[in-house]
Amino acid sequence: MSGEIEDAPMCFACGPDNPIGLQIRFDVDGDECTAEFTPNENHVGFSDTVHGGIIYTALDDVTANILYQQGRKAHTARCEIRYRQPARVGETLKLRGWIENERRRLVMLKGEIRRKSDDVLVADCESSFMLDNS
Repeated sequence: MSGEIEDAPMCFACGPDNPIGLQIRFDVDGDECTAEFTPNENHVGFSDTVHGGIIYTALDDVTANILYQQGRKAHTARCEIRYRQPARVGETLKLRGWIENERRRLVMLKGEIRRKSDDVLVADCESSFMLDNS
C-alpha cells in the first residue's frame, strides 16, 4: 500500500483497534475485494434481522477497500443500495466489491452481499467514489 494513505485502525467497518466496530478483514485482488462477516446481536435492527445500516456499511467498505488497498485515496460520492433479503444474526455473509469503470476522478463500483449458506443475494449496490488528488 502506498505511504500516502494513512492507516485507519479505528474505522468502524474494518479497523482492528475499534472495540465496537465490525472488524471485517478484506482481501483485495486487483480490482476486486472480498470478505466474510458474521453479524451478532449488536447488529440487530428488528428481532433477529441485521440493521440495514450495518448492511450498507459493509457494502460501502467492500467497495472502498479496493481503492484503499491500491493506495488511492477516495471518498464515497454516491451509493445506491438495494435490499433483497433479510440478513439474520449469526449467519455468515459473503461480501464482494469490484470496479466497473473509471472516468477521470470518478470510479464506479458495484458490491454485493450473499448468505454463505445458500449464496442467496441479500443486498447489492452501485456506488461512485471521487478520487482525492491532493
